[in-house]
Amino acid sequence: MTTDQIAEPFIDIVADLSRHLSPENRYQRLLSTFRTTFPCDAAALLRLDGDVLIPLATDGLAEETMGRQFEVAEHPRLEGILRSRQPTRFPVDTPLPDPYDGLIPLTGDNLHVHDCMGCALYIDDSPWGVITLDALDPGAFDTLDTAQLSVFIHLAEATVKAADLIQKLEHQVQHEHQIAREMQANVQQSMVGQSQSIKDLKKEISTVAASDLTVLVCGETGVGKELVARAIHDQSHRREGPLIYVNCAALPENLVESELFGHVKGAFTGAADARSGKFELADGSTLFLDEIGEIPLATQTKLLRVMQSGEIQRVGSDQNLTVDVRVVAATNRNLQEEVSAGRFRADLYHRLSVYPIYVPPLRDRGRDILLLCGYFLEHNSRRMGLPRARLTPECEPILLTYSWPGNVRELGHCISRALLKARGDYRLEDHSIISITPEHLDISHENNASPATPLPVSNAAPTAAAVANREALTLKEGIDQFQRLWIAEQLEHNHGNQAQTARQLGMDRSNFYRLLKRLQLS
Repeated sequence: MTTDQIAEPFIDIVADLSRHLSPENRYQRLLSTFRTTFPCDAAALLRLDGDVLIPLATDGLAEETMGRQFEVAEHPRLEGILRSRQPTRFPVDTPLPDPYDGLIPLTGDNLHVHDCMGCALYIDDSPWGVITLDALDPGAFDTLDTAQLSVFIHLAEATVKAADLIQKLEHQVQHEHQIAREMQANVQQSMVGQSQSIKDLKKEISTVAASDLTVLVCGETGVGKELVARAIHDQSHRREGPLIYVNCAALPENLVESELFGHVKGAFTGAADARSGKFELADGSTLFLDEIGEIPLATQTKLLRVMQSGEIQRVGSDQNLTVDVRVVAATNRNLQEEVSAGRFRADLYHRLSVYPIYVPPLRDRGRDILLLCGYFLEHNSRRMGLPRARLTPECEPILLTYSWPGNVRELGHCISRALLKARGDYRLEDHSIISITPEHLDISHENNASPATPLPVSNAAPTAAAVANREALTLKEGIDQFQRLWIAEQLEHNHGNQAQTARQLGMDRSNFYRLLKRLQLS
């Protein structure tokens, strides 16, 4: 292959830089070009952020991979790739564990990657990240042309550098572009997800964070309202100060005022010393009032006065103190209904809801569930000192069709329990992987608090034929039957167009073709 032929696919990618494409799409096109040119079972593009490699695009790996972060020091293969300026291929019998073991779906019991290589990407002589290629066949890369691969790497580095330049120019159009980049990184670390609803939420956060407007964060229990409050603070000009947290629901009614506004010595029984309240502690910074709907009516009047004038009085004092506080409040209640019922002051409600932000429930975030599972698995495995863990393919439809009434908090607890249960079935072997099965998840759809939202890729429901003989099937057989009927219906709807059906189902095309073959639908 000539240099011009090698460069041809990259010319299309560079041409796309002039179009308004998201960074995710640019990186995905780059990775797809690699996988097309160098056939393999999976490929990934990871960017170096400090001592951590963060996936920007994957092809052929389980979706949960995008929710993980790979500490370089904990993954010797990635560390070796990153330190070399030449393509690195690892021997089949290397004792070094592969970071993607168990993350290539539809491999049955074959959890381990057997042929692995990678290339470091350097920008201006500084490491930018890595591209990895993995295969289940031990000899998959025996005939790979390393000279050709080296040319690809140089072109990829030029493409990444150009994409970075485009992003920087786009950021310069906005005020304080450097701050915006730092804030975006903070939000990305705290909010895992790629759904449109989470993208809209991040945009709302970035919009309001630059101001001093009061924010009311609304949403169900467990959706992550505190994360939103922290992201708003971290992206604001007040981020050098602390985020002062108050759980209004946990405050005894007779101590609410003292906690918020402070007290002087002898103000009440037990007030042996003067004490600053949360508003004073948050002076020049941000005050987060969680569960604001629990504030007693008597205190609501004084809270309104502080928000209107910026003046507070400690309990037992007639001296006014002036504070500069940005208030972010959160509630899982419908405050408009609380106002109508006389349990919440209308004027305080309007003062709090200058900029309302709604945090979507997990059931409305589609396949973000799988990314969050990857994040929780990585976090808990490291915290518990366990080997790497993965979800078996049978878990995916169960996780995606459950309604998650407890939202992200419930999902985190579910994954933690499943990991502990799976550890009991784990057999200590070299490079073994803890596999989480549906039995470990222990999710009961019959006890759902609310109807499960269908998968975002389809509104198809199982037909009567799919469940008629469910008592005679194992769980895996039942899941396969559900998938077979569901996919067949989508193929019929798309007149047999497999590529279009794969896109609708949110699947990698090659993985979809393998699934069709396994389900005998090809």
